[in-house]
Amino acid sequence: MARHFLGLYLLIVLTLAAVSWSQDKLLQAYSSQDTADDRSQALALYVLDTQLRSLPKPEWQHFLAGIAAKTGGNVELFATTDIAGRETLDKLKRGKIAYMQAAAGETWALKQLDDEHVLALKSVEPDTQRGVLEWTLTLLFYAAIALVLMIWIWPLTRDLRALERAAARYGDKNWVFDADIRPRSQIYALAETFRKMAARIDGLIVSHKDMSNAVSHEIKTPLSRMQFEIELAQQAQSTAQVKASLSNIKADIAAINDLVTATLNYAILERADMSLNVGTHNFTTLVPAIAEYVRRDARPDIRMCAEVHGDADQVNCDLHLLETVLKNLLYNAARHAKSEVRVTFNAQDGLNELLVDDDGPGIPEKDRQRVFESFVQLDDGGGKKAGFGLGLAIVKRAIEWHGGEVSVSQSPLGGARFAATWPAMALDATL
Repeated sequence: MARHFLGLYLLIVLTLAAVSWSQDKLLQAYSSQDTADDRSQALALYVLDTQLRSLPKPEWQHFLAGIAAKTGGNVELFATTDIAGRETLDKLKRGKIAYMQAAAGETWALKQLDDEHVLALKSVEPDTQRGVLEWTLTLLFYAAIALVLMIWIWPLTRDLRALERAAARYGDKNWVFDADIRPRSQIYALAETFRKMAARIDGLIVSHKDMSNAVSHEIKTPLSRMQFEIELAQQAQSTAQVKASLSNIKADIAAINDLVTATLNYAILERADMSLNVGTHNFTTLVPAIAEYVRRDARPDIRMCAEVHGDADQVNCDLHLLETVLKNLLYNAARHAKSEVRVTFNAQDGLNELLVDDDGPGIPEKDRQRVFESFVQLDDGGGKKAGFGLGLAIVKRAIEWHGGEVSVSQSPLGGARFAATWPAMALDATL
């Protein structure tokens, strides 16, 4: 704080000193012009000229000495030959008042009487030396500047130190950014940026921990089954038993492969340097086609209808991500629906909205936020869990990469309604 304060203080003090010095020099340079405009001096010279012209020349010097003694003024009579400077002489010949500055800094107002004599009136300069009071006021002035600067810089330095300490604690793996920076602070925006960055890093750390734990847990079960099947194959008495064990091992390998694929897809969405491959796509035909594909693949027995409204033939988005979003939502709805799933896409007023409704049991209100977290699987009531708990987490991150948000609520069909909304994007948008 001391270094910043002294640097700013010295800069302001030197600037003020330079300005003051410049003003003094300007006043000194133009002091003769200011004297020339002094009508009282001009009036005095004209009065003395009139009186002297009414007296004989031998009495001029005596008369001026008497005037000087009575008034305390300095009035003298110079010879024309004592005046130097062509400009000054020309001005005097024209009957005007001229001004002359002596080497000692004295200023004389001049008025020519005749060809031989020039009347001179000395200007009295005030004492420019500063007294104790002026020096005291000057010191108080600069002390006031120091106080103002201290009032300005102290909160800034205090908040910067708080931000530095919070960043140091966060760097020591505390993983909590606890800088107390008030909204009125000059670095509040910087502190909020740090806070968001810290929250993002903390979320990534938690996500990676959950991912590692979940992957380890999910892989452990099929690995145990595979070991058991290998033991059975080694003890098999017939080729049919060996084939059955190999078939079960193949199924477990496929499950592990699906887990790894889903995990990698989610990890890609968690990257901070991901960019979208934005293009223009026709959702009028795309949404119904994907809905029909999911119905045939997942639940041919249910009714799955698709509705598209608005300007859906020119939607700018990352097609791979949005197709993943739609498929994940439809597979999830088909898994829990009783007999009907409805998907609605609406594009208008610069906003895209995707709604997926089902007539299943729905999602309890207490779990509606948690359902979008990674590796979270809700119990469907029968004690069975399907998937790996990454489908909705991928949906959430994909929509966030498009600048939107996703939520779940009660559906008009009686089950769950998943709503994904995101703003219309420019064709060259990248995140």
